[in-house]
Amino acid sequence: MSLIFASPLWFLALPFLLWGFWRLRNKQGMGAWRNTAPSMQGSWRTFAWRYITPWLQASAICCLLIALARPQRQWQEEQVNADAIDIMLAMDISLSMLSRDFEPDRLSVTKKVAADFVRKRPYDRIGLAVFSFEAFTFSPPTTDHKVILDFIEKIEVGRIAHGTAIGPGLATAVNRLKDSPAKSKVIILLTDGEDDGRSELRPETATELAQVYGIRVYTLGIGTDGNVLMPVGQQADGSFYFDYRETHFNTELLQEIAQKTRGRFYRAFSEQELAAVYQEIDQLEKTKVEVRRFQRYTDYYYWPLGLALLLLALDILLRRLLARSVLGV
Repeated sequence: MSLIFASPLWFLALPFLLWGFWRLRNKQGMGAWRNTAPSMQGSWRTFAWRYITPWLQASAICCLLIALARPQRQWQEEQVNADAIDIMLAMDISLSMLSRDFEPDRLSVTKKVAADFVRKRPYDRIGLAVFSFEAFTFSPPTTDHKVILDFIEKIEVGRIAHGTAIGPGLATAVNRLKDSPAKSKVIILLTDGEDDGRSELRPETATELAQVYGIRVYTLGIGTDGNVLMPVGQQADGSFYFDYRETHFNTELLQEIAQKTRGRFYRAFSEQELAAVYQEIDQLEKTKVEVRRFQRYTDYYYWPLGLALLLLALDILLRRLLARSVLGV
């Protein structure tokens, strides 16, 4: 919404009109006033004639020019048609996500990069599921991204029993997308380890479910190889104590999930690589958006025109009062 002038060239006439006005005023008006009786030329009359009436007339001229320039308020409206994509983020929150090979830890970096990804996709429905030994849904796919960002911020380790159950994590995300009417359905599955095999729902079964419902799965493996400083136990106050442990990662499983569902497998060893992975997924899963813009205008010329007429009326009234005072009529 902005204020514009439909005929701004009228403003070019302003200097010439004011110059002509002052010349005519000095040639006629003040000469007539000087010819009146000396006793009538003092006090408020002289001030009113010399300063107030010229100001009223000059202001009226300016207002008339503004009215002729046609001030308008421009309104812009957008109609957005988007073939949106439904996306579920399935994030590992097992104990090892607190490992400190990322700064400050894997989970904090994962939350930050995932939130950036959500902000870049304003037209898509995005949901969030988390898993460790079990899995649960924070939010089904929604366009209310503030809700998703709030949930991402609240993710923490220890809300579910410790473990890494990729099967339930993937199946939970599939369950939230299987009835979606969207043409494109995507799961981004992020984990830092291998399935511990304790769940009855195997990753292979969850993968078959994703295939049945036409859901594409991008698998992300996060974490460095070798000895990593990670939590190895929990103290009485709820805090964790850390020690160096050898990390294990099942690359073959994540590759198989991605391949069977027409997705891709990625491995990220740093925050920069993780951000690059999300950026690549953002480019691969482009949302088709059609934006139509409409403009409409509202004229406001009558405001300066009305003000100009009011100023002219005041000028005429003041000059008549001055004439009566001087001439006694």
